[in-house]
Amino acid sequence: MTSVLLFHHAQGLTDGVQLFAQRLRDAGHDVVVPDLYEGRTFDDLDEGVANAESIGFETIIERGVAAADALPANTVYAGFSLGTLPAQKLAQSRAGALGALLYHGGIPTASFGSEWPEPVPLQVHITEGDEWVELDEVEQLVGEAAHAELFIYPGSAHLVADSTLPSYDEEIAELIIARTIQFLDRLA
Repeated sequence: MTSVLLFHHAQGLTDGVQLFAQRLRDAGHDVVVPDLYEGRTFDDLDEGVANAESIGFETIIERGVAAADALPANTVYAGFSLGTLPAQKLAQSRAGALGALLYHGGIPTASFGSEWPEPVPLQVHITEGDEWVELDEVEQLVGEAAHAELFIYPGSAHLVADSTLPSYDEEIAELIIARTIQFLDRLA
């Protein structure tokens, strides 16, 4: 069993994020999904992003870091889009981080003021034409990690793994879940 801290995307802690987490639990992993929006969810991605901007990205990252305080250091940090920010920060800076899973996002390590820790494996999942993701930044991040996998899926949809959103793609989501479970099983 692997301990996972999974952060939601800009639309909030949707049922789709909860269902994704449950799939990982059903595979034998311990998954915690904190609510960085204090109960708010948004039907529209732009509204969710506007909410994140009004809260402040630093505050969202701080809330994510605080959520990790109750978990063991040897945790995998995972996040969807906006949630990749606290997940990546924790994977880069928390001693003992077990790994990182970034869905629909990722930024160069310099954004958090440190290099990617050599022993920490990284797995990133994006679609090839996602307008919310800077491919060159994701490729730079993957290039900075010693043990990294980058999966690029066809299409341009953003939150393809959230089954409650119009952008959901079942075929891609199933691949993401299967590859995520393989990643977690290797670390167990």
